[in-house]
Amino acid sequence: MLDYITSYLSSDTTPGQAGNMFWALVYILIVFGGVSVVVMAMNWLERKALAHFQIRLGPMRVGPHGLMQPIADALKLFTKEDIIPAEADKFVFWLAPLIILCASFAVYIVVPFGPTHAITDLNIGILFMLGVSSLSVLGVVMAGWASNSHYPLIGSLRSSAQMISYEVAMGMAVVSAVLMTSLNSTGTGTLSMIGIVQAQQAQHVWFVFKFFPLGLIALVIFAIAMVAETNRAPFDLPEAESELTAGFHTEYSGLRWSLFMLGEYAAMGAVSSIAVTLWLGGWLRPFPNLLTGSVFDLMFSLFPGLTFLALAGFCFLGVIRMPKHPYFRVQTAGLAGFGVVLGLIGLVLFAPPVRVRVQDIYWFVAKVGIFMYLYIWYRATFPRYRFDQLMKVGWKVMLPIAIGVLVLTAIVGVLV
Repeated sequence: MLDYITSYLSSDTTPGQAGNMFWALVYILIVFGGVSVVVMAMNWLERKALAHFQIRLGPMRVGPHGLMQPIADALKLFTKEDIIPAEADKFVFWLAPLIILCASFAVYIVVPFGPTHAITDLNIGILFMLGVSSLSVLGVVMAGWASNSHYPLIGSLRSSAQMISYEVAMGMAVVSAVLMTSLNSTGTGTLSMIGIVQAQQAQHVWFVFKFFPLGLIALVIFAIAMVAETNRAPFDLPEAESELTAGFHTEYSGLRWSLFMLGEYAAMGAVSSIAVTLWLGGWLRPFPNLLTGSVFDLMFSLFPGLTFLALAGFCFLGVIRMPKHPYFRVQTAGLAGFGVVLGLIGLVLFAPPVRVRVQDIYWFVAKVGIFMYLYIWYRATFPRYRFDQLMKVGWKVMLPIAIGVLVLTAIVGVLV
């Protein structure tokens, strides 16, 4: 068994390419579990970050600094009363959140966390990503229609129109990035997600900097479109309480409502992963072609362990600053224990075999984390758009600019 594991870990293909169903299943379970944990962490981080933006504390009572709040919320949602409107289409009502959830998680099939750290590498990975991610529109429409209520129906129509409108500009930006893969010495392009990262490595430039500022503009277009695509602020019309109560999921409660939220956060991570893959070098570390040599490779490979040790240090600092009162003994012990766990993980990540295998995943996740933080920043900063403003930006601003960037990318690529 050990030889079997070692032989696979030393291979240079993904489980899907190798036709290894066992490792493909392992990767699927790891991705599903990892994304679920990230959703819980993102929920806590968003509430804490928004609180600090607004000069307050956020969750503090359930666990040290509210770390157990996502678990408490999950238990609450699991135990809440499950309400279905009397005249609702019960089968479609149940199916809608599952479609959104499955569409969000299916995108991760082609997301490359490293050169071999992916479930599979499809030669049409970009098309698969665009096709699967657009299926969530069906779940939105089905949720609004199956509720048999005016509020969800109007909300689903507005949300679906928003998502479809911004998918067009998003697709144009993606095509611009795909076009850059063919503008190399061989003249061949690729639709593979791993191939796009390898093209950036071969061309010695991340696509965000290629044909500057065309690559940067394409990334900005995609970044704006992905916020609208995931129904997040300032384009969060499904949550416009003063206008539509709560949008297409007004009639949902408990577990089914939580599936919508899980799908939303998973979609945020998926589109952020796509942006990182197409424009920011995917799993490549910073300055891979400028800072070369064994010294720099060693220095950058230490970042994962140092990050966890820094997080452990913050925990121990919190332990020192915790009030010295009997009521806070459990909180203090819990935070100290959490810091010890983070510290042990950091020490394990310094081991050479682990360090080499993990650094690709670390840099990919770190870049995705920047986009996830931007979601929180947008929510704390920008006011919500009106629906007519949102559609105007999508069709009259984003789409013309995206088409212009695509045409200019093709022209500059041929001339250069």
